[in-house]
Amino acid sequence: MDDLRRVGETTLIATVHDAASTAADQRIAALSATGLRKAYGATVALAQADITLNAGTVHALLGENGAGKSTLVRILTGAAVPDAGEIVLHGQRYAPRNLIQARAQGVATAFQELSLVPNLSVAQNLLLPTLPRGPIGLVSSRRAREAGAAILARHGMERIDPTAEVGLLPLAERQRIEIVRAIENAGRVLILDEPTASLAETEWLFERIRMVTAKGVAVLYISHRLAEVREICGEATVLRNGNSIASVSLEEATDEDIFEMMVGRRLDRTSRHRTSLAQTAGPTRLSVKGLGGHGLSDISFDLRPGEVLGLAALEGQGQRALFRMLAGIEKAERGETAIDGMAANLSSPRRALRIGSGVAYLPEERKTEGVLAGLSAATNVVLPIMSAAAFAAVITPQAELSAARPASGKVEMNARYLSFAIGDLSGGNQQKALVARTLATAAKTLLLHDPTRGVDVGTKQSIYAAIRSFAAEGGAVLFYSSELAEIVQLADRCLVLYGGRISQTFEGEAIAEQALVAAILGHAPSARARA
Repeated sequence: MDDLRRVGETTLIATVHDAASTAADQRIAALSATGLRKAYGATVALAQADITLNAGTVHALLGENGAGKSTLVRILTGAAVPDAGEIVLHGQRYAPRNLIQARAQGVATAFQELSLVPNLSVAQNLLLPTLPRGPIGLVSSRRAREAGAAILARHGMERIDPTAEVGLLPLAERQRIEIVRAIENAGRVLILDEPTASLAETEWLFERIRMVTAKGVAVLYISHRLAEVREICGEATVLRNGNSIASVSLEEATDEDIFEMMVGRRLDRTSRHRTSLAQTAGPTRLSVKGLGGHGLSDISFDLRPGEVLGLAALEGQGQRALFRMLAGIEKAERGETAIDGMAANLSSPRRALRIGSGVAYLPEERKTEGVLAGLSAATNVVLPIMSAAAFAAVITPQAELSAARPASGKVEMNARYLSFAIGDLSGGNQQKALVARTLATAAKTLLLHDPTRGVDVGTKQSIYAAIRSFAAEGGAVLFYSSELAEIVQLADRCLVLYGGRISQTFEGEAIAEQALVAAILGHAPSARARA
């Protein structure tokens, strides 16, 4: 059976590759990379990568976290030098040694892990590394402000103050600034690495993409969201284990075909049983009454053991503030919160963990709020339970590894990665480590803010399984997702946040993507929704 499956996969790859190649031959190649290889010591990050981007088109790069996508992007942007292979840009050999050289040749990237300087202004970030200067050669704040405002206006972002400090802006706005800066520097090739990971909608981004492709710029689009890939891209290159598996026409390949190329097996689409309120056992685990502040008003809900409660909202509706208040990071201005029936003074994350059965929080942005990049993955996993991992007040690497293995196993994280510096791991493995950290706390309530943001399909399945297993063992989960399909798949009940208030509640089979879309846009409750 395995042999037949491999033959079928090979036939599909050959078919779609031939179709894509025939179509590509009729267009102008903006960038062509062949035989790219990159190893870091004994670890081969990229074994054999080939990709061709045609001028004025959008080409997707697909693959699991760890498949080699980030390494390929680093090579194309000059952040890494390949050990072998060749890149041709508009007919000329292309071998940048850094990001500035790549930009000078018209290749610019908007990174998933944002590269903005947080303590500089919006205008300064947009204009770096060359800031406008005045008559005597000093940097001119006025000229920088005016130039930054003009760039923002070109991209429909006049609402952002060009003098605002970037680090104080919401994540979605920082993502847009990262994208705009790349567009402004992309004369030939624009690389977008998970550009919608922090955006609740795609309309603004897709307008920008159509604008640049109309000028003949080639766009390399990296995303794990196949629906949006199909909407904006015509072709895709699939990577697996550092190798180019195929370049396919997205009209020819199904989602199942692409998933099989990515991971080597078919996607499991088995349906799941939703837990109803009548099936949840015991007293209320988390009770919120009249919570307000930070843009929120009169937030009230109960979360029970065994329940997975979803939160659906467009960006900026207060979901970040809600999670941070419940985690003890921000102080609520009014309202009451109880854990296991006990009034909870959520003054800090440590306090939240220690009240009753405990509340653990997975933050929105892993790079700045989650991982400690220079420490090992094991250290990152056991941070909340470090004292328990110590022996005679001494914490050894072996003790950390031993303490981290049970939780990391729950998210199917390969144990060999635990000794790696977490900053050297793929985004998917970093996210697995952070989810493992929340599980390692032994808290019975999890607050998960976009738990699968920017990770591949296989990693998503591992995180989904961990969430379901946690709930099946009596845990309670409140999670927000920027992907409505994820809420439909995971949630037993769903709250819709609109204008800082809970506007609607959906339960069971009423949790449908079409109904949620209408609700997050502020439309009246449907007949199947329960307010």
